[in-house]
Amino acid sequence: MLKAENLQRTGSFKLRGALNKVRALGDEVSGVVAGSAGNHAQALAYAARASGLPCFVFMPVDAAVSKVEAVRAFGASVEQRGSSVDECVALAREHAGAEGLGFVHPFDDLDVIAGQAGLGLELLDDVPDLARVVVPIGGGGLASGVAAAVRQRRPGVAIVGVRAAATQAAAQTIADGIAIKHPGEVTRPLLDELLDDVVTVSEDDIAEAMVLLVERSKLVVEGAGAASLAALLSGAVAASSEGSTVAVLSGGNVDVGLLAAIVTRHETRMGRRLRVYMRVSDLPGGLAGLLAAVAGAGANLIHVEHVREGVDLGVRETGIELTVETRGRDHAEELLVALREAGYEPIVAG
Repeated sequence: MLKAENLQRTGSFKLRGALNKVRALGDEVSGVVAGSAGNHAQALAYAARASGLPCFVFMPVDAAVSKVEAVRAFGASVEQRGSSVDECVALAREHAGAEGLGFVHPFDDLDVIAGQAGLGLELLDDVPDLARVVVPIGGGGLASGVAAAVRQRRPGVAIVGVRAAATQAAAQTIADGIAIKHPGEVTRPLLDELLDDVVTVSEDDIAEAMVLLVERSKLVVEGAGAASLAALLSGAVAASSEGSTVAVLSGGNVDVGLLAAIVTRHETRMGRRLRVYMRVSDLPGGLAGLLAAVAGAGANLIHVEHVREGVDLGVRETGIELTVETRGRDHAEELLVALREAGYEPIVAG
């Protein structure tokens, strides 16, 4: 089963914690400030606007453009500084002290954690045979809240956290929403006490989960949100044999360009998209013959490019690189066979 938090008003579970924190602050502050890669920023901007409070957000310099624009659309002032969420959080804390604003931590705050716990309560109400919950972990606010709520009423339910392996290796990850190496002072002991296990998933596994969600469930989910499903699909976590297993899709605020690149990459890996290079006669009709062979094999031509530099060509030859769509690996192989039978020597691009 999937818990689709990507369908929340601001595109992620973060809205739960932000609303609860702003409510807890009440009339004590004249505005709020936070550091975030995007999801927490959008949630706090929305919550602040609903309460009539100014909102200031520090975001990394390489934050997704779509997330920055979404935060501004909710009425927040955005300043892009720092190379990580941790640096932005430190800047926000400093700004809060200097301006007398309410600092709202993205995860290391009991009010925020309590807000995220609402997700766990919903699972208990909606899934009578709940046996296992798989939840992404960045700073640990979501996992802590969900685990605390579930453990209180059904201590036998297993809670498994999922991290991006790239984050643990200090590398860039498509799961930027959980690109935090260590939980906070508040969340760390909660995670240690409440989680049954923590696993890691690769970038390839996350990307494949994102594509599967688009293709099969018609859900647009960001890398961090797809980490839980990636853990199940890759075998890092097994589904429970004693009841329902729920994968929490924590958010859907993915950059459109990144999603398109991931889908294209998947199409190539599945053999449904093929780039192939060939030499053809540089005479009238040379290209037409090649294209006729492609059409005869039933492939769909996407792109044609002449390649005359950096390759070994005869005096009356030209290089042609084709990008084609096929029906899968078997069809791609049929296309290559057809091209060879037509007298070409296709070289598949890596």
